[in-house]
Amino acid sequence: MSAFIDWLNGVVWSSALVYLCLGAGVYFTIRSRAVQIRQIPAIFTQMFKGKSSNEGVSSFQALAISLAGRVGVGNIAGVATAIGFGGPGAVVWMWISALLGASTSYVESTLGQVFKEQDPRTGEYRGGPAFYLEKAYRHTKARGLFKVYGMVFAAVTVIAMSFMLPGIQSNAISGAVENAWSVPTWGTAIALVIIMGFIVVGGIKRIAHFASLAVPFMAVIYIVAAIAVTVINADQIVPVFQLMFTSAFGIDAGPEAAFGGIIGMAVQWGVQRGIYSNEAGQGTGPHAASAAEVSHPSKQGLVQAGSVYIDTLFVCSATAFMILSTGMYKVFGDDGTTIIGTGRGQMVEEIAATPGEKWPQAGLDSMIHGFGASFIAISIFLFALTTIVAYYYMAETNLVYLLGKVKNTFVLAIGKRVLQLLILIAVAVGAMSTAGSAWALGDIGVGLMAWLNIIGILILQQPAFKLLRDFERQTKLGLDPVFEPEKIGVRNADFWDQRVARLKAGEAVPEG
Repeated sequence: MSAFIDWLNGVVWSSALVYLCLGAGVYFTIRSRAVQIRQIPAIFTQMFKGKSSNEGVSSFQALAISLAGRVGVGNIAGVATAIGFGGPGAVVWMWISALLGASTSYVESTLGQVFKEQDPRTGEYRGGPAFYLEKAYRHTKARGLFKVYGMVFAAVTVIAMSFMLPGIQSNAISGAVENAWSVPTWGTAIALVIIMGFIVVGGIKRIAHFASLAVPFMAVIYIVAAIAVTVINADQIVPVFQLMFTSAFGIDAGPEAAFGGIIGMAVQWGVQRGIYSNEAGQGTGPHAASAAEVSHPSKQGLVQAGSVYIDTLFVCSATAFMILSTGMYKVFGDDGTTIIGTGRGQMVEEIAATPGEKWPQAGLDSMIHGFGASFIAISIFLFALTTIVAYYYMAETNLVYLLGKVKNTFVLAIGKRVLQLLILIAVAVGAMSTAGSAWALGDIGVGLMAWLNIIGILILQQPAFKLLRDFERQTKLGLDPVFEPEKIGVRNADFWDQRVARLKAGEAVPEG
């Protein structure tokens, strides 16, 4: 089974997917005239605008839910594995994938808002790739094909989010906790199941509340710790950047020509771990984006583009500098001298052999002895826990989509309980599994979703750019942008058509 998982992972994450992710980012950047750069002021302004309603969450809460999914083990253990297998240059390719991926995130999240719907049972907004894949071409001859496509994506997402991906998060928690406090993995597994059981039964409102409190706190504290390490190792800033860019582009490092053949691995691991971390193009962001209460879909599209920056440029960079500036990545020659590496620290051989959460733990511990392991363990616990919660929300959204035609509320309730049980089992099993098997399974889930979603949004992209032009036009006129589908020629946006009709009838609608 392990050999099959590794083979399938290699097939899914072939160079074709790497090129697809980068190529889509380049294309959407050109098509949007670099919206992720031009609209940076609006990106960060829109994060704090809008209010929640009985039906939807605020823009900030939607950002927090999205960051809960994005900011997780990928930002700590994922960065370490990227550096371990792809060299320090993998970090630069994570930055590149984030910069390009922010435009992809804008497109997918805007489409999520355009084609979202209101759950008739709970009143909550739901949306995502499955919804826009089905709705965008509903009145064309291809409607049957796209409906099947949407159902395939929904099924893959339910499996990935409830079975394939949670194990990575819980595995990193149990590994970090065991390394810091010698707690057995079974003890951590039990604790995680209890905590997760309490949160997931509360629905989107409890998830949004939990995420909006935990995500900003954990991200800020973690970045502050990284800044402290930067100050202590200020003399390592230039060498670290030189090391990363030399590795990223295969520039020969002196007579050893150490990086001459590593560029392919740097790109592969940088993009793969970048997508796992920031999730741009994976199709997860649109789920959170769809839950937001906004007056124009582009508002949340911009917010979600910003979340990619926060995830990779801030949090991932913090981890990378912790590792590289403290000497936790080194390559030694036969005579024991350092061929590649910076920093004054010395990696313990046992830790060096297994890149993961132990690298930043050891790096921070070398600065403040006895503190690093515990701090990273707590950070990973908060990062991973909120990510698992976000996974459940996305799995439930797609389960509701698949069972949307089922009128029997009892069947739907049973489906949700089965889903909750499945994700709790995955968390428990993952906490007691080996790191390698957990990562391989998770990478397959991420890759399958990325294949399906990126191809989908390349086909369905047009409404996102119509909305961008409309948003920019209204903003230039000094207006608070409001979306009216008919005015800009967007079809099948049922929720928004109904919203416009209610406004014209004089009914009150949430302002967002």
